[in-house]
Amino acid sequence: MEYVSFLRQHINQVVKLSNDDFDKVQTFFKPITIDKKDYLINSGKKVKAEYLVVSGLLKAFMFDDQGKEHIIQFAMENWWVSDYPAYKQQATGEICVQALEPCIVLELTLDNKNNMCQQVPAMYQFHATKAFGGFVALQKRVLSLMKNSAKEKYELLLEQYPELFQRVSKTMIAHYLGVSRETLSRLQK
Repeated sequence: MEYVSFLRQHINQVVKLSNDDFDKVQTFFKPITIDKKDYLINSGKKVKAEYLVVSGLLKAFMFDDQGKEHIIQFAMENWWVSDYPAYKQQATGEICVQALEPCIVLELTLDNKNNMCQQVPAMYQFHATKAFGGFVALQKRVLSLMKNSAKEKYELLLEQYPELFQRVSKTMIAHYLGVSRETLSRLQK
C-alpha cells in the first residue's frame, strides 16, 4: 500500500527502525480517506486521535464568539494535526479539522500511540522530536502574530510555504494571518 512506504520514510527522517520494528509500528496506524469539506474533528466532540497527512491539505480552525473564523494551522503532506489538548485528555475539543482537498491521513489513537511506544521504544524519540518541532513552530507563529506587522507576517508565510498560496483561498490566508481580506489584497500589491 502507498501509505506504508510514506510512513516508513516519514519515520526514517527521525529514527531508523528495523524491518521487524516497522512492521509492528505500521499496525498502529489506520489509513483514512476523506473528501474535500469533510471533517476529521468537530468542536464539541471527543478527540480520540491525531492524524499524519499522507496527501491533501487540511485546516484546523475555530470560530470566536462573533462567528469569525480563526485558522490555527494548515496541515499538508508530512504534517500532523489534531486538537492536541483534547487529544491528550481524551476530551471534547474546541477546534475543527476540515479537509480542503481530498485527503489520505493516518489515524493514530492515543491508546495505539502508547502501545506502539511500549513495543517499539524508538518511537518515543520519534514522537518527542516531532512534538518539539511542533512546539517550536507554534512558538514562532505566536511571536510572529505578536510582533510582526501584517506585511511581515504575509511575507514570512509566503517565504516559508509558497505552495500554500496555490492551494488555499486568499480569504483563508487572511484568516490564518489574522487580517481582513481587504488588508491581504493590499499586501499582495
